[in-house]
Amino acid sequence: PPDDADARRAIAPVICYPTDTLPSPDMAMYVRILDTARKVSEVRVPPRQAATFRVAAGYIFRIQSIEGPQVGDLNLWNAADLSERFYSGKTRALHGTHVSTGDRLWSCLPHLRPMATILADSLD
Repeated sequence: PPDDADARRAIAPVICYPTDTLPSPDMAMYVRILDTARKVSEVRVPPRQAATFRVAAGYIFRIQSIEGPQVGDLNLWNAADLSERFYSGKTRALHGTHVSTGDRLWSCLPHLRPMATILADSLD
């Protein structure tokens, strides 16, 4: 790492938009849901490969690295309207570059609504 890595990490992220007017996710509700959740399917993606899977509204999905450190890309689309997709730029503007528990992944304009909420983060 660069000599000033610790100093860089200590700098608070710059949030481009105030988030205090956004509706907050009901994390207590999500915790209750997680307590009773059960796995219904699994998709394993080998290193340097890709896969797709469908998640119905209201369902939970987990991304987990099981074969050591991996870099993963995630793209989201609304299955009923493929013009609505994950907008990483707006998500970063609202929550910073490192999203974590309680942050939402937002869709593109003109929709601009949460597509997913991060319920837990083992990298936090």
